[in-house]
Amino acid sequence: MGRPMWHLANQSDERAQDRGKTARRLIGELRPYKRTMLVVLLLVVVSSVMQAIGPWLVGLAIDQHIMRGDLPGLARTMILLFFVYVVGSLATRAQSRRIGFAGQEILASFRSRIFERFQHLPLRYFDSRPAGDLISRVVNDVDTINQLLSQGLTQLLGAMFSLVVILATMLVLNLRLALVSFTIIPVMLLTTSFFSARARRAFRRTRETVSNVTANLQEEIVGVRQAQAFNRTEENIARFRERNAANRDANIQAVGITSAFWPTIDVLSTLATAIVIGYGGYLVFHDELTVGLLAAFLIYVQQFFRPIQLVSQVYTQIQSSMAGAERIYSILDEEPEPPDPPGTPTLSSVRGQVRFDHVTFEYKPGQTVLHDVSFTIEPGQTVALVGHTGAGKTTIANLIPRFYDVAEGAVLVDGHDVRSVTRPSLRKWIALVLQEPFLFGGTVADNIAYGREGATREEVEAAARAVNAHDFISKLPEGYDTNIGERGATLSQGQRQLISFARAVLADPRILILDEATANIDTRTELLIQRALGTLLEGRASLVIAHRLSTVRNADLILVMQNGRIVERGSHHELMERGGLYADLYNRQFRDAPARRRSPSTEAAPNPS
Repeated sequence: MGRPMWHLANQSDERAQDRGKTARRLIGELRPYKRTMLVVLLLVVVSSVMQAIGPWLVGLAIDQHIMRGDLPGLARTMILLFFVYVVGSLATRAQSRRIGFAGQEILASFRSRIFERFQHLPLRYFDSRPAGDLISRVVNDVDTINQLLSQGLTQLLGAMFSLVVILATMLVLNLRLALVSFTIIPVMLLTTSFFSARARRAFRRTRETVSNVTANLQEEIVGVRQAQAFNRTEENIARFRERNAANRDANIQAVGITSAFWPTIDVLSTLATAIVIGYGGYLVFHDELTVGLLAAFLIYVQQFFRPIQLVSQVYTQIQSSMAGAERIYSILDEEPEPPDPPGTPTLSSVRGQVRFDHVTFEYKPGQTVLHDVSFTIEPGQTVALVGHTGAGKTTIANLIPRFYDVAEGAVLVDGHDVRSVTRPSLRKWIALVLQEPFLFGGTVADNIAYGREGATREEVEAAARAVNAHDFISKLPEGYDTNIGERGATLSQGQRQLISFARAVLADPRILILDEATANIDTRTELLIQRALGTLLEGRASLVIAHRLSTVRNADLILVMQNGRIVERGSHHELMERGGLYADLYNRQFRDAPARRRSPSTEAAPNPS
């Protein structure tokens, strides 16, 4: 059964209100440029007035000079007409330059505000949104708004003022002929309304489809190695073609609507011209209108529809910009991570004790991930988390630096609930090394120095030596000044991981979190890191998440996770003697150890999950 009519009407009203709100907010972006906009408005008025004076001078030249054979008077009027059009052209150029400057400022402001909002949004926001879609909003959607503000706005303002001036001039010159000419206006308004509703939906669809294309492209470029390895290139090409075709079809539909609008306005313009010629000719025959005034009216009718035609050209831009603005404001309206309340204390010094006190956590309401988790990491102690994928190990790691807040219980650092201290002062004492290290485009030194602002080159090199990374860095083409490319593409997985370890050492944290940091590296590199771990872990509270159980046998405490709960705890020997889940994981992982020892190519232990 269909929805009630009142419900559909309410939805339509809500959409109209949303569009109106978006338009008002977009216009509000010009508020800091009031002086520029006042100058632009003045220039628009000058340009419109000059445009209206032109046809009147043409009519004057016909009636007062051509019809009477006054050649000197005709020359004077033509010089004046030339001056009028030059002034109008200069005014139009000046207004375009000024509004273009304001448009570029707003463009930069939009991108800065969006990026700033990204930096302050909670991680939950990024969990369910592809990076390509967000990039599309920063680049493509903002660019559509820039086109509107830099070009379309002046054209729109000029068209509006021109219409007003032309209408007023026609009414003053001959009221009857003007009113007859205006009979076409209701048809024009209905036509505009008809196309407007359809174009708005079409251009909203184009913004959505181009976002899908960008998101898919970003993902497939990053994953091209996997696509080739699994022979999925043809499937990826087909999927991209499908999304690309959807974007093409959406744009074709949008262009089809706007392309139909312009010829319709042309037909109405021709009809209005015919009306003016017919009725104006009748008035000339009865000596109620001069030939020059009729010629002026014909020019005015053409000028009257020229702004409408101009709007049809800008129409695509306007609708696309409004759709882009809706998507941009949806980001800017997202609630940022709640700021620390005024007066929130800071952690000026940290020994490194971490305590989980009956912690329960859920990413989404009703979907509990951790159930009543309690344990303590003392300063200088290493605690390992093991268990199958999805058991909740990484979630525990994310709660210590307060990337998420617990639903029940508390996470405490040196007895302080992490929610009761400022985030920057908390995270200052924590370093995180992930399974997939993230390196920034730039030099090796820049990436290591990212661990501590203002670090000297000597401190960077000392950190690299501490994790046995100095030797391989020294052999790079430019040593520490080698550019490693996007995400460290020119380095091996092990080299990237060693740099991330050096970054953590340089940060000198009191709490160190290693989230499967040795899972994707070769055995030789793992041995280098194992030697560095003594330096890295010394005096620090360390949480080590590992699938490769050989890396956690020497941990002070091993916690075995299953379905969001700690099901076993103890040292390696205690857990092995107990014969529970940990022993099962360990035995299954190492049952082929003799075969691996005989075959160097299989030194790395398999992932138990």
